[in-house]
Amino acid sequence: MTNKHKGKLVIIGGGTGLSVLLRGLKQYPFDITAIVTVADDGGSSGRLRNELNIPPPGDVRNVLAALSDVEPLVEELFQHRFNKGNNLTGHSLGNLILAAMTNITGDFMHAIREMSKVLNVRGRVLPAANRSVILNAEMEDGTIVSGESKIPYSGKRIKRVFLSPEHVEPLPESIEAIREADMIILGPGSLYTSILPNLLVSNIGQEVCRSKGKKVYICNVMTQAGETLQFTASDHIKALYQHMKCTFIDTVIVNNAEVPDSIKERYAEEKAEPVQVDMEALKQFGVNIIQDDIISFENQVIRHNTKKMASILYELFSHS
Repeated sequence: MTNKHKGKLVIIGGGTGLSVLLRGLKQYPFDITAIVTVADDGGSSGRLRNELNIPPPGDVRNVLAALSDVEPLVEELFQHRFNKGNNLTGHSLGNLILAAMTNITGDFMHAIREMSKVLNVRGRVLPAANRSVILNAEMEDGTIVSGESKIPYSGKRIKRVFLSPEHVEPLPESIEAIREADMIILGPGSLYTSILPNLLVSNIGQEVCRSKGKKVYICNVMTQAGETLQFTASDHIKALYQHMKCTFIDTVIVNNAEVPDSIKERYAEEKAEPVQVDMEALKQFGVNIIQDDIISFENQVIRHNTKKMASILYELFSHS
């Protein structure tokens, strides 16, 4: 990669996984665009969404913080979550600032642009849509569960997820970024509640399928109760293909490091277990498979190793 051409990356997702990945990627000479879900309806984001009729700011806030280049205290302030005060408890300052900026400017995307300047963000942060969407899940027994935060607690297996309203316009910048991308990265993150809500926004999924850029899927390390119980690596890809009605992934990155028994036991309480890498089934998809030790541990919680992931993606880009 020459200095004249910074690789154009589009990263699609939400939740903690997306922000963890971006902290590593911003250290490399990439032109980064992060497309972030607006389906969140729980916690502080859900309260602000309902009370102020704005898109949920939480996932966007985390991504802005991850890509920011400011003094650590400023980022800490932006991420500070109040634990006292009747109406403040549970809210993070960054969510409140984004909500206030949306009220002032009358536009969520404009608020993100202004906060990106304040936080000296390396790259662009785009919501999947400039409005809230409701994520719905049709379960295998035919019942419908509405609301991103409610889906994992239904106790049933998901057949498919879909958005309300059905046709939500993406930002023109998102479509342009996907068309120009050298590489599109999906994940890491919750398959049904962080990744698919972006791809289901009108035209985003179609543009990803059509894109000439390399498409990389970072598979989750652990299954998630209520979402991907007993899913193998190939099951994750199968679900993406079924929703998009196209086969589009060029490379899948999976973990091959052993998860310590103490961590497995803790996750077993949540009915989660390491995702099994079923190599033969993966090979049937014709994808390039990268296996590596890509995990780190933080307070007994498994995260993708941000430095390792960024290094793998940089190598992959450099040799593409």
